[in-house]
Amino acid sequence: MQTDQLQLQVTSAFGGRALSLQRKGEPNFLRVGAAVKSQPDPEVKAESGDIAYLGHDVWVGPQSQWWSHQQINPERLAANANWPPDPWLSLASAQWLQRDANQLRLQGAASPVTGMQLEKRFRLDAAHPDTVHVQVNGRNIRDTPVAWDLWFNTRVHPNTRVFVPVSSADDIRVDGAPDASLPDHQWQEGMLTLRAGDASSGPRGKWFVQPSAGWMAGFNGRQVLVIRFAHQPRSAIHPQQGQVELYLDAGGIAEGLLEMEVHAPYKTLQPGQQMQAAEQWTLLAWEGGDDAKAQRAFLCAQQLQEACQ
Repeated sequence: MQTDQLQLQVTSAFGGRALSLQRKGEPNFLRVGAAVKSQPDPEVKAESGDIAYLGHDVWVGPQSQWWSHQQINPERLAANANWPPDPWLSLASAQWLQRDANQLRLQGAASPVTGMQLEKRFRLDAAHPDTVHVQVNGRNIRDTPVAWDLWFNTRVHPNTRVFVPVSSADDIRVDGAPDASLPDHQWQEGMLTLRAGDASSGPRGKWFVQPSAGWMAGFNGRQVLVIRFAHQPRSAIHPQQGQVELYLDAGGIAEGLLEMEVHAPYKTLQPGQQMQAAEQWTLLAWEGGDDAKAQRAFLCAQQLQEACQ
């Protein structure tokens, strides 16, 4: 799909995922793995591992329970495995339900691992040609209850500088890399900023964040991606997760990546019951270079009030 300002490419392969989001004349803002071309037809079975297709994917959470509610892989069940992701959600082909100039809808495979089936919708905003609406519907396919959240995972290049509004440093939990290895990581005046910097070996870590508002933004080159979502109280999010999570592997997977992740509320679904979650992506032009203060001022000008402190 495309407007006079941006282009979005979605594939029905690999669970149905977005592989490209870019403004006209600019490179892909998303980070996509070489496996998209080298392994275009993955085998989907209970023993499948993860394949780094990257792009924008949707998981369910919490991660600690990914293999705890299934019987088809006893080894992963016994190990309380938290990796790899559900192969039926991330590797199996989805079916097109709608393909037109303004909206794409796909239905994913029914998963015997998590008991979930996802339907994804990508829709252009009629009034704003720089904006895409992303909605996911998750349905319990089992005859017993399941409990999950819907988990958006947008992979971008590791040198992207990300801004997340956070009212207190106590609302940030870092797992992995120490702060000292991340020269551009800081919380100041109500904002978490994170960027890999120039570390050639690549810091690696994960940030679990309770944001103070329903947005985050990433700057890379001459583009800015603003992701908006429904802000949730901490009590709605599974305690092992954060509503916003940032995973940085600056020198590892696919030559580095940064994940901009959002968790929806954790819910119990009765048989056949469904839940929904949504994001709004706005991809803006940026000519201000690599200056964090100027970037924050730009976000303030976009009426993202938390950036104005």
